[in-house]
Formats: sequence, C-alpha cells, structure tokens
Amino acid sequence: MSSSTPLVSLCQQATFIKSASLVTQCPPDIGLEVAFAGRSNAGKSSALNTLTHARLARTSKTPGRTQLINFFRLDDERRLVDLPGYGYAKVPLELKAHWQQHLDAYLTGRHSLAGLVLVMDLRHPLSDFDCMMLEWARKSGIPAHVLLSKADKLAYGAAKNELLKVQARMRKELRSDATVQLFSSPKRQGVEQAHEVLAGWLFPPEAEAGLEEPES
Repeated sequence: MSSSTPLVSLCQQATFIKSASLVTQCPPDIGLEVAFAGRSNAGKSSALNTLTHARLARTSKTPGRTQLINFFRLDDERRLVDLPGYGYAKVPLELKAHWQQHLDAYLTGRHSLAGLVLVMDLRHPLSDFDCMMLEWARKSGIPAHVLLSKADKLAYGAAKNELLKVQARMRKELRSDATVQLFSSPKRQGVEQAHEVLAGWLFPPEAEAGLEEPES
C-alpha cells in the first residue's frame, strides 16, 4: 500500500457522527464506509479503538452494550461503522430480533458499504452467525476481512495453527475468499496489516477520481 495513503492520519482524527436505531436514521448513503461486526465479546470495540488510536467505540465488561449502528467520520467521503454486537445470550429475544432485522437492512441496502471487517475471538472462531455473515458477504460480493482477535491469549505457534485452521475451514466449507489475520488490541499486533486492508477499500484507485471531482 502506498505510503501516501492518508488512512492512518484520518483514523487518528476520526470523530463520532451519529447513532442509528433504524436504517432510515443512517447518514446519507454516499462515499465509502467500512463496517465492523462481531460477537459481543469478541473484542470488536477494542479493535476499532486500536485501529483509530482513539476511544471511538464503547467497550464494556457487559457484552451486548453496542445496540445501535454507530458512524464515525474519517473525512467527507469516508466513514467507519460499528455494528451492533450479536450472539449474546442475555440479550432479550425481542431486542435480538430487532438487531438482526436492522443489521440485515443495513447490509443489504447500504450502497456505500465498501467492506466488512468481521472480528472473531481466536479461541472461539466461526460461530453460526460468523458463518452467516461470511456467507452474506460472499453472495453480495462485498469484500470481507477477518480479525482473529485476542491473539495474545495464545502462544504464537498455537495462534498461527488456529489461523491456518480458520483459513482452511473458510475456503473448504464456506467457500469464502475473505482474508484472515491475527490481531491483538493490547499488543497492537496486526494493526498495520489491518490498516492496509482498510486503505485498499477506502482508497480504491478506480474510485479516487470520482470521489475527488464534483459532479458537473
């Protein structure tokens, strides 16, 4: 990735735009945005905060706290999006149903969505919902990248073996071409690799001219 790509600088200056409980409340569907999804205890908010060098996303010892779609501005044309955490047993079924409906409406109808970052706990990867998200991304043609978080919880060799297992299962069972990497928020492991993926989505060469030039 070209060193001239200003993603890291933009991430450091990222600011909160708004929260939405309904798709109709989302910011205008223009420009490009990357969404972060994952189980409520997978470390999604910590990963987002680590990648932006800021405390944008709320972290909590109580999984399931992120109940809205939260939008963060990088610049006038680019955003990061924190999607509601999913799969936590103590969340009421009615609320789970609302989140799932809301999430589906966002994922299927958001034209500015350039990529999906799926955060999974390295020790408990590829839950049913993780697989469902990867299947949705494959069928929708949306590029996906998996952060296997909490990699610091395992020795490097064990973590690498788990990475290879996840890659193999994704290819063979899920037919997914999503990319995968190890990630640790406390150790800042994998930050540069993740930034390269985000930059590729948010600064695609074929789209830069269109983003920079106003319509006639």
